Amino acid sequence: MFHAAAYKHVPMLEAHPEEAIIVNVWGTWHVCQFASQYNCERFVLVSTDKAVHPTSILGFSKRLGEMIARAQEHSETVHCSVRFGNVIASRGSALPEFVRQIDAGGPVTITHPEVKRYFMTIREAVSLVIQAAAMAEGSELFMLDMGESIKILDIVNRIIRMRGLRVGKDVHIMYTGLRPGEKLDEELFSDSEKVCPTASPSIYSVVENVNPSLRDMEESVILLKSIATQGDPTAIRSTLIQTMMRMSVV
Repeated sequence: MFHAAAYKHVPMLEAHPEEAIIVNVWGTWHVCQFASQYNCERFVLVSTDKAVHPTSILGFSKRLGEMIARAQEHSETVHCSVRFGNVIASRGSALPEFVRQIDAGGPVTITHPEVKRYFMTIREAVSLVIQAAAMAEGSELFMLDMGESIKILDIVNRIIRMRGLRVGKDVHIMYTGLRPGEKLDEELFSDSEKVCPTASPSIYSVVENVNPSLRDMEESVILLKSIATQGDPTAIRSTLIQTMMRMSVV
């Protein structure tokens, strides 16, 4: 079972954190439980670089998803998580929108001139996620080799030049400012995590210093679900951060 279902729009989840809890946390908890209940051989959570040092509701919710999968270590189902960055041309990818804006004559809207992201193709991502799933033995967190992070501005400039156009002459760039929850840079692992090689040169095992029990995770998930149904964004954010700090998973 490859669990890729999630709300992933950063500013939207900042405005509606209850949906992040209900779908990304509560939903992941149930899918994990069902995988074990129905004797699924393997369960793979598709995670994100935004789960590292999270600053957004999306990042917090996906980090909790990683820990939910981690807590299933006594299940006969092999659970693991695979963490990686942006996938080019996937649903929600910004690159097709940049191309559309350029072909329309601009302006091209970028949040910040220094914003950088990791990228890989759909083919690469799918292949490596399947490889990680095959090598999993239980409760691992894997990280895909994304290479170096790339400035969004550099990508846009390159696309403009490839069209035979001039930046600032034929097509202008407009900076709109970072949106709620967004960071300038993303990371693939935190300072408290140890990255180890695997049999695949493009896949790393991330060794964590936390090992939450299934019972603790269940109590935390139930509490968050209860707070989320009340619909108070401030209470949801506060409870989410407190939960993660208590479990030391950030």
